[in-house]
Amino acid sequence: MTRTINVKAHPKAKHEKIERRPDGSYEIWTTAAPEKGAANELITRMLARELGVAPSRVMLRRGASSRNKVFVVE
Repeated sequence: MTRTINVKAHPKAKHEKIERRPDGSYEIWTTAAPEKGAANELITRMLARELGVAPSRVMLRRGASSRNKVFVVE
């Protein structure tokens, strides 16, 4: 079963935090800087942990350089 998840990212935040919105999307704050994909990698790992799946099953589909991202979970 493939699932699409919208994420609003907040890189270079003071604390790491993840919140689920009522519409099923997520808002994720990460301390990683958005350089060389570091923030995307950390957001992927945080989302995988939140969903209870392996990080290899969470893939960034769209928004690599945007705060609004779309992930696919297999």
